[in-house]
Amino acid sequence: MTSSQNFPDTDDVTVVIAPDSFKGTATAEQAARWLGEGVRSIIANANILIAPMADGGEGTSEIFEGERITLPTTDAAGRLTEATYTFNRASATAYIDVAAASGLPAVADSPCAATGDTYGTGVLIADAETRGAKRIVLGLGGSATVDGGTGILAALGVTGLNKEGYTLRHGGAALVDLHDFDTAKVNIPAGAVEWFLLTDVNAPATGPTGAARVFGPQKGAIPEEVEVLDAAIARLCEVTGVDPTTPGYGAAGAIPVGITWLSTLLHGTSDNVHVVSGARVVADSLGLPEQIASASLVITGEGKYDSQTAAGKVVSVVQELAETSDAVVAVAAGVLDTEVPEGVIGVELAPVSEVGSVEEQLRRAGAEIAVNYLNISTVQG
Repeated sequence: MTSSQNFPDTDDVTVVIAPDSFKGTATAEQAARWLGEGVRSIIANANILIAPMADGGEGTSEIFEGERITLPTTDAAGRLTEATYTFNRASATAYIDVAAASGLPAVADSPCAATGDTYGTGVLIADAETRGAKRIVLGLGGSATVDGGTGILAALGVTGLNKEGYTLRHGGAALVDLHDFDTAKVNIPAGAVEWFLLTDVNAPATGPTGAARVFGPQKGAIPEEVEVLDAAIARLCEVTGVDPTTPGYGAAGAIPVGITWLSTLLHGTSDNVHVVSGARVVADSLGLPEQIASASLVITGEGKYDSQTAAGKVVSVVQELAETSDAVVAVAAGVLDTEVPEGVIGVELAPVSEVGSVEEQLRRAGAEIAVNYLNISTVQG
């Protein structure tokens, strides 16, 4: 697969490559570049546009323009760490990934779904406000906790209390005993910012498809902890008056619940909280809809293409954006755990043990996609 001499003319082929990161193996930028190199090995004169994507998970804040701020904070288990976010002074906007301080990889050695919290993310939020942030764009993917955002609230001066008036223990499981909040020391300027919460799922806060039951096990929660956490988030919703069935409020261990309650407390309305698709916000910021409109081939991808992909992940959003165009769509994935839609090219990466590196995996996938695209073009005339 080194030339396109047996295929139709390719002078006008525009290829948009917009993958998510392949977590733990390739960043979105690397994946896009290596897929592009594979495409170019087959379609040498293709016009390739690289658009590394994210959906609110790790790496989202890096996509936006601004100063990169690094400071000491804590991880989900309460251990000292450092985390980085992006601050755009001109727009008074901070772009913060929950995964930066409260992400799962940092506590992979000791999962803490029931006892961990998002305090470290709250430290970043408070710091951003001191620098002049009036708007927080919070990426909700990749969290290690199910605390309903109460760790963030604690960092902003709000602590949960039990019925005896004592401060609750750290973590989501303790919320089963939540009775009220102590707001005497609330950081009003930080809590009163405008919030854009970028979700990669449409899950509600509680129930069979909620924060605990679906995502708790992925964060290391055992069955008994899952049951406690679901009850704990239900109790949090009861105390805060937040509807637990609201789509997207199960993201990042139900962080939108705590944020919505705090903003409503300070403003008297939840109008300053916007729960939106992270992938769509990133796509718009990159001008991806316009790029796709003029594309011949659109390539996206992720580590595992499965039943959760359709719930707001990068791949599903890119597919939706391409529906109104004439472009052929392709998906490269480490694992294709479910069938791609009809008409979409699906390519599963070859095992690293066979090809030697992730870079070569993605290059070969890009080349295979290009061959399939040209075959489709030949059939269609």
